[in-house]
Amino acid sequence: MTAQLTPLDPKDAADLLTRGQAILLDIREPDEFARRHVKGARLRPLATLEADPLQIPKGQIPIFTCRSGMRTAANCDRLAAAVGGRGHILAGGVDGWAAAGLPLVENRKAPLELMRQVQIVAGSLVLAGVILGFLVHPGFFGLSAFVGAGLTFAGATGFCGMARLLALAPWNRPARA
Repeated sequence: MTAQLTPLDPKDAADLLTRGQAILLDIREPDEFARRHVKGARLRPLATLEADPLQIPKGQIPIFTCRSGMRTAANCDRLAAAVGGRGHILAGGVDGWAAAGLPLVENRKAPLELMRQVQIVAGSLVLAGVILGFLVHPGFFGLSAFVGAGLTFAGATGFCGMARLLALAPWNRPARA
């Protein structure tokens, strides 16, 4: 029998969690989790799944979540293989949980997720290049082309130089005690 994960409504998931019959595993990256997550969820980044096998407490059913449910749905086969038995994905993810009025842990002081920062900076640079290209000098269109080439390279190779630079920004550094 092949392991399968089935969608589970947030209220049903909350009921299982309250009764101690399930464990909620958030597959997002630590920066996403730090900003907003379901209370009681355990961080288990998707990137670490194969390197570190899942340890599901006996008698508990794993429920996987991400922000919107898209990432868990797209990786359902990988997650099911890691579970090897019965499990669920949280329908609608953390967003669905919030829409159902269930409790979240939110830290507005945590920096925006790194990929959102990349999207904001890249979009701003492209827009600035286009505006300056029309208003000041056509050479500024090169800025937009440079950013576009960088994003294409990042998508093709998995290496994003802008993300690496933004990770070094003061607001992305861990606070010292």
